[in-house]
Parts: sequence; C-alpha cells; structure tokens
Amino acid sequence: MNKLTLRELEVAGRRVLVRVDFNVPLKDGKVSDDSRIEAALPTIRHLIDAGARVVLMSHLGRPKGAVKPEYSLEPVARRVAQLLGREIRFVDDCVGEGPLKASERLEDGDVLLLENLRFHSEEEEGEPQFAKQLAELGDIYVNDAFGTAHRAHASTAGVAGHFTQAAAGLLMERELEHLSRALLDPPRPFVAILGGAKISGKIDVIDSLLDKVDAILIGGGMAYTFYRAQDIPIGDSLLEADRVNVARAALDRADEAKVELLLPLDSVVSRAADGSLPATTTPDREIPEGHFGVDIGPRTVERFVQRIAAAETIVWNGPLGIFEVEAFAEGTSAVARAVAAAHGRGATAIVGGGDSVAAISRLGLGHDAFTHVSTGGGAFLEFLEGKELPGVVALTERA
Repeated sequence: MNKLTLRELEVAGRRVLVRVDFNVPLKDGKVSDDSRIEAALPTIRHLIDAGARVVLMSHLGRPKGAVKPEYSLEPVARRVAQLLGREIRFVDDCVGEGPLKASERLEDGDVLLLENLRFHSEEEEGEPQFAKQLAELGDIYVNDAFGTAHRAHASTAGVAGHFTQAAAGLLMERELEHLSRALLDPPRPFVAILGGAKISGKIDVIDSLLDKVDAILIGGGMAYTFYRAQDIPIGDSLLEADRVNVARAALDRADEAKVELLLPLDSVVSRAADGSLPATTTPDREIPEGHFGVDIGPRTVERFVQRIAAAETIVWNGPLGIFEVEAFAEGTSAVARAVAAAHGRGATAIVGGGDSVAAISRLGLGHDAFTHVSTGGGAFLEFLEGKELPGVVALTERA
C-alpha cells in the first residue's frame, strides 16, 4: 500500500478529521455491539497521545437524508467515552457553524464526535460543497473506515481532496495490508470459503479468485443455484433463476483454471426456515420436493474441514447455512472452528462480512482466534474482486 499513513503524520496541536465506522446496533438507547468502536480505538488513542485535536465523523443506519432521533450518534459518543475513559464532546450536526466552532474550541488531546453524516442526503450523493464543509473541520484528514471505503461519499472520497495530507488510519492500514498480502503473495494451498444466500453478490469474487486460489468451498443458499446449473434437484431451495447460466459459466471457468470448486455433498433440509419443524439430512445432493436446504450436511462438513486443515491461506466470507437458527448452525460453526484451528497452527486465516463475523461471535471466538477479522462487508468483497476502493484511492500517495 503506497498511501500515506497515520504514523507518518505530525498531528500535535492540529485538528485531525477522522472518518470512522461507528455504524453499530443500538438497543434501548445503548450500543448493543461495540466491536466496530473497539476497532477504531487504536487510531483514536494514537491521536490523543500525540496531542491531536480529534474530530470524529461517522454514519449510523439509513436515515435517508432526514434527521431521525433513533439514528443519532449521541449514544455512541457515550460508549466511546466509557471505552476511552475520558470525556467525548458531541455536537448535534456535522456541518455548519456549530460543528465548526466546536472544532475550533478543541484543545490538544480533546475528542469531538459529529452527528450522523447521513442526516444530510449530500453525504451519500458525494456533494462537493458538503465535502468542503466537512473539510473545514480539520487540518489533516484520516480515513479509518474500511467498511465504507467502497463508497464514493462526501466523507470518504470527496473530503480527501481538500487536504494536502489525507492518510489511512491504523485500522484501514491493517485491513489493506492483510488483504493485499493474502491476494498478492499467499502461502499455499490457498482456500476461499464463500457462503451466503445469493450468488449474485459473489460471482465477481469467484471470477477474481479463480486465478489466485487452489480451491473454493461453496455453501449457503447460493449453492443451490450451482446445483440447478448441474441439473441437480433442489426441491424448494433458494434459487436465483436468472443466475443459473452465470453459475454454469463459473463452473466451466473453474475447470479451465484447474481450481477445485467444491459444492456440498449433502444438505440439512427442512420445511421451516425457523427450525419449528424437524430437519433431516439428504443422503446425497438431491433435495426432495417440499424441502429446502438450510445447512451443509455432515459429509460436506467433513470434506470442507479437511480442505481447511490442509490450507496455509484461508479467506472466508458468508455463512454456510441459516446459522441464526441453532438447529441449522452446525455447518457454519464447524467451518468457523476449523478456520480458527488453522490460524492456531500458523495458517493465515481472514474472515470478512457481517454474517461471518456474527457467526464467530455467537461461538464465543474472539478476533484474536484469526489472523484478521475484517470490519468491511461490501468493501471486503469488492477488494476481493480486485476493484479500486474510492475511499482508498482518494488518500495521499506516499512520497
């Protein structure tokens, strides 16, 4: 990564405008999962210790350009203050006279959090004047929000152009280094695990990975579109009928590239997605009429775990079944444990995507059980696809 980084900046006594990803779940007016806040703390602490005057900005939810109290970042400010053990100032807007004066009143080591960027429609539109107003709040810009780096929004791509120093924060730097290393120079064998409901969000990832990996393990609802491409009965399983030809082409490309593209050998099936009806395991790939696949079966689990155990680089995105339902979570859980075990023996193990991260949390596996747990969902996938991320491109090139 040839981008300017936070550690190369002289920040003492200067206002540093930091784009963070505090898009966290709230319940009863409190943060219910602070993992994204925790991920940003190293950058914030670094700036505080260096005597910077820190101005944090983030979005929360999808208020669609309207001020909606349920999407206010004020509860987040309280949680950040608790985690840092210090006062966090909060202002009820992100542009205008109030935020500008608040930023100018900061002293060395102070931290200010702005109100939700998406209370203004101009944020997602990347409106230049809005980006300019944001830029007035800082002397230096730092982007530490990898999760939004794939969006050309005002607070990511737009604002960076107003600074002579626009740098990657510690989290952004770590994300880019781990993912770049895995894709550019991976220890082999290199195994990718792709799950989730739909093939439509993953087909470009598969195409990109075919010339990089040794095997791709596929599970989740997307597997059944691949089944249909091979004329395997899928019962009432999830199907993207308009993607069958795409799946068939991907299978052909995998053959040409001599990459193993492994689909489930068996499935756990049911008539109820909520686990209220009994589940059974198919003896083979065929799904009976009236049933739909809800998880990979035990033979598939064994096969996938064997491939993971032999791998030296693993990238995992997406659950292998309806993991939120305990009865259908075994496939995802087994894969998570296998990936963690691979990391334990020294393999590079990278996990990305909201559902995958939620799955490891449900198992009680900490982020230290893996080489890297990405904070990005869409950004993680687009990076795997080989796309340029606007929020990264906009950062200052290192001299």
